[in-house]
Amino acid sequence: MSNSAESPESTYRLVEDLGGFVMESPSSYHAAEAVARRLVAAGFTQLGEHQDWSAAPESAGPGRYVLVRDGAVLAWIVPEGATPTTPVRVLGAHTDSPGFKLKPRSTVLSHGWVQAGTEVYGGPLLNSWLDRELRLAGRLVTRDGATHLAATGPVARIPQLAIHLDRQVNEGLKLGKQAHTTPVLSLAGSAQEAAEADVLKVIADAAGVAADEVDGYDVVVADSQQPGVFGAEGEFFASGRLDNLSSVHAGVVALEQAAEEAASGEVIPMLAAFDHEELGSASRSGAAGPFLEEVLGRIYAGLGATVTQRAQALAASWHLSSDAGHAVHPNYAERHDPANRPLPNGGPLLKINANQRYTTDAPGAAMWARVCRDAGVPTQEFVSNNDIPCGSTIGPITATRLGIRTVDVGIPLLSMHSAREMCGVEDVVYLTRAVRSFFTAELG
Repeated sequence: MSNSAESPESTYRLVEDLGGFVMESPSSYHAAEAVARRLVAAGFTQLGEHQDWSAAPESAGPGRYVLVRDGAVLAWIVPEGATPTTPVRVLGAHTDSPGFKLKPRSTVLSHGWVQAGTEVYGGPLLNSWLDRELRLAGRLVTRDGATHLAATGPVARIPQLAIHLDRQVNEGLKLGKQAHTTPVLSLAGSAQEAAEADVLKVIADAAGVAADEVDGYDVVVADSQQPGVFGAEGEFFASGRLDNLSSVHAGVVALEQAAEEAASGEVIPMLAAFDHEELGSASRSGAAGPFLEEVLGRIYAGLGATVTQRAQALAASWHLSSDAGHAVHPNYAERHDPANRPLPNGGPLLKINANQRYTTDAPGAAMWARVCRDAGVPTQEFVSNNDIPCGSTIGPITATRLGIRTVDVGIPLLSMHSAREMCGVEDVVYLTRAVRSFFTAELG
């Protein structure tokens, strides 16, 4: 354990809470609902997009609110005394993770096996999904128009070919995305078993609905293994979907912790957790879509803002785009920048890229330094090796759509885009404290 101001007990409680949140969130739809459910329990009011917020007194004034759109969720606190020019502080994150998604005609019969027809979602490390017990999770829409969230237990596996049948496998594993990543679920050795095989029924049963009542579905594959702390001194945390549920969780906890202080503050703190970041964010629930802009419009309309006043508010606002970044890998150190070598438990990353793949600039770096200093949190810089293309985040997208000053941050990981990633336990605490400071600090 490193020198966090938190006790080991409180650190592990927060890490355990993150692990529980990950297990509640095998799909983006589950993550959005888990956030809403948790914040409603903390006193937030859940709104619907179909509602006229201005017609509901409890929705128009100061208060705590949460709103779900598909696999995205926004939550915010309007303080007492908020005016048409009160700025917003947005913690941006995303709810989806790379992996596999169920295709139409999802039941595949092959040589006596029942398999799930899946499509690759985003950019997963394919080999990391081999030989793991997997879940199916997502949403089903039935004939009556109702949406059902469902998740199975461990029901599937992508088995690797034995070394006896591929003697050169350790010289280089190459997986065909179509041929070699199809999960097995059961056997269909007889004609009757083959006739009755139905992958959709497996998750429909978990939802408590009949498979023939399902008219549409968005179902992904998720690792079923429980998150866990490990390391010689218990300093590491392994889990699926840390990219980017680690940031979503930090935003939820920080919003809970800061609720009373924020209710009487001078900014509107907001969590904006979008879907489809791993695909480029171009969807109605992605950061490139209209969700955040529409909700901000309704919030400021409720405060009586004119066009000019809303522009003034956004000009004084900040967006902290929080997405996981890379720790230096000891076995591949040459892939990293030779001078910037972030490590787990060294604090969250300030992510910088000269080509604006990350949005951080000098004012943003100074804001982040102040936030972390006020929170007593260390921070580290991340910049890519010039020979390796840099990834990107929702930061540039949101900055382009809204013109809000934006900074890119996130905790350092190893094994990013693996079915099971790892981080430092202290960084979970550090990021949460930094986000709380971001929500409440006086930044000018």
